[in-house]
Amino acid sequence: MKDPAILIEDLWKVYTKNDEDIDVEDQDLITSFDESDEAVVAVRGVSLKVEPGEVFVVMGLSGSGKSTLIRCILRLIDPTAGKVFVSGENVTAMNMKELTEFRRHQTAMVFQHYGLLPHRTVLENVGFGLKIQGVPEKEMIERSKVSLEKVGLSGWENYYPNSLSGGMRQRVGIARAIVMDSPILLMDEPFSGLDPLIRREMQDELIRLQEEMQKTIFFVTHDLDEAMRLGDKMAVMKNGQIVQQGEPSDILSHPADDYVARFVQDKRKQLKMADERAKLEVVSDNTGNDPSTKGAITNVS
Repeated sequence: MKDPAILIEDLWKVYTKNDEDIDVEDQDLITSFDESDEAVVAVRGVSLKVEPGEVFVVMGLSGSGKSTLIRCILRLIDPTAGKVFVSGENVTAMNMKELTEFRRHQTAMVFQHYGLLPHRTVLENVGFGLKIQGVPEKEMIERSKVSLEKVGLSGWENYYPNSLSGGMRQRVGIARAIVMDSPILLMDEPFSGLDPLIRREMQDELIRLQEEMQKTIFFVTHDLDEAMRLGDKMAVMKNGQIVQQGEPSDILSHPADDYVARFVQDKRKQLKMADERAKLEVVSDNTGNDPSTKGAITNVS
């Protein structure tokens, strides 16, 4: 049986002024942190599983803990307690040498603010990770050009990041991630700073690339439409906890509590209105009446 691509077990992250050992099972201590300005419980008891080839979306409002969670997978932030397994390997137990190799070969990260090196060309930015791996220059250039072609940036190899639009810079960020050929992509609100039209185009691009590459994608967003459009599975976070997870359609249809219901209520209204319009159009087709008139509604009854 294949290992999950990502398995998170009872993960906690508590930020305190002093780097102290924290017993997360001590509920009185956790409560005191919640009531204090001296500590922040950013992630509390999160468990989830991501299957290979799945797009798993974590969504929540700002401060819900989703960005801390994705950074704990790579151990850019060390968790306070709990375990993270990637393809069966215990990331939380790795020493620094093992962790460096893991980051170079098993995962690639796409950040919200691109993270491009301004003094390097587009081609150099894309190939930077390969250079660190020690890939020969000729192979590095060839693979980087293929990656840029995949994201529609052929011909831009010798430009610098400040010459590009926001959408193009984000394409460079994605090209830099996919050139590594890592099985897992971690994406932390990668499209949130883009204009709505560009954002939609980048979502289209990601969907197209996923159909081609079949990577495992762990995607963080605060946008419900984006989560519904991209995700095979979805988890909703609040105050560091996952309050519901499952298929996006199930969460939309059956919110677990009032918080999730409020989160999805606008989308539910949109779908309800679309469904009502579709029914009226069917009536119009069958009766020849204008569905915008009361007559069409009367004919339904």
